[in-house]
Amino acid sequence: MAGEQRAEKVREHKRPRPLLRRLDQAAVASLVAFALAGMGLYWFVQGGHRGELIEIDRAEPLTARYLVDINSAAWPELAELPEIGETLARRIVESRAAVGPYGDHDDLQRVRGIGPVTLERLRPYLLPMPAQADVAGGANGQPGTL
Repeated sequence: MAGEQRAEKVREHKRPRPLLRRLDQAAVASLVAFALAGMGLYWFVQGGHRGELIEIDRAEPLTARYLVDINSAAWPELAELPEIGETLARRIVESRAAVGPYGDHDDLQRVRGIGPVTLERLRPYLLPMPAQADVAGGANGQPGTL
């Protein structure tokens, strides 16, 4: 009999213990059920049952406007504009450094490689510029005077 008891104890010790106790398993199952119920409630409140959730395949594409200030942009920013590559962007920056800031968008035509057609394609991407009359020392005034 003692041998049988000893064998029983050995079998008990060799049985693999579960990773979680029964009470822990019940707690995890409850949390999972609560999370699933919460997701279902969220889906319902957001209009999922009416088909109002946005599906990425059917969503309208968003557009971002890329606007550049020609008097402060560095050549990498200018190179992102359509019809402008690295070479032309560098020319724009060099002209700005040599001659001075651009008074309006039409002044970009002083850069070799930018004509009326290219300028019209660039206009939607250029930030508006103040009129020369609105700038201190503008077209009719002397620099440094009001």
